[in-house]
Amino acid sequence: MPVFNLTINGKAHSVDVDASMPLLWAIRDVVGLTGTKFGCGIAQCGACTVHLDGSPIRSCSFPVVAAVGKKITTIEGISEKMDHAVQKAWIELQVPQCGYCQSGQIMTAVALLKTKPHPTDADIDAAMAGNICRCGTYQRVKKAIHRASELMK
Repeated sequence: MPVFNLTINGKAHSVDVDASMPLLWAIRDVVGLTGTKFGCGIAQCGACTVHLDGSPIRSCSFPVVAAVGKKITTIEGISEKMDHAVQKAWIELQVPQCGYCQSGQIMTAVALLKTKPHPTDADIDAAMAGNICRCGTYQRVKKAIHRASELMK
């Protein structure tokens, strides 16, 4: 198998995997960063969301070979001290219930706030539409995104 050089959270990682392996499994099983979750395996639920060059992607259906030369950011790379505005808002408003989907929710929210620092409810609904929460924390997610926007001022 070929070796692929990936940059994850600013650190270089060489992974000896099949080119078609989903990026999710390289991140979790090879590199050992388990914050990114497997949900559906067909890019429909958002639990596996990571950033690729700053844009959110579904890592469960994204091949490792396509990530070479790109900057990959996982939930672990958002902030070492849990002091990113989105993380603070999530904690303050106690967004998670079971928490399984939350890393994907946070990654999507961070990407939204980078492009729209003061999103409307409609902006939030559109950006977060692909993130499924089995516990139904959608209203808390929306409130937390608005709160994170305030904290970022």
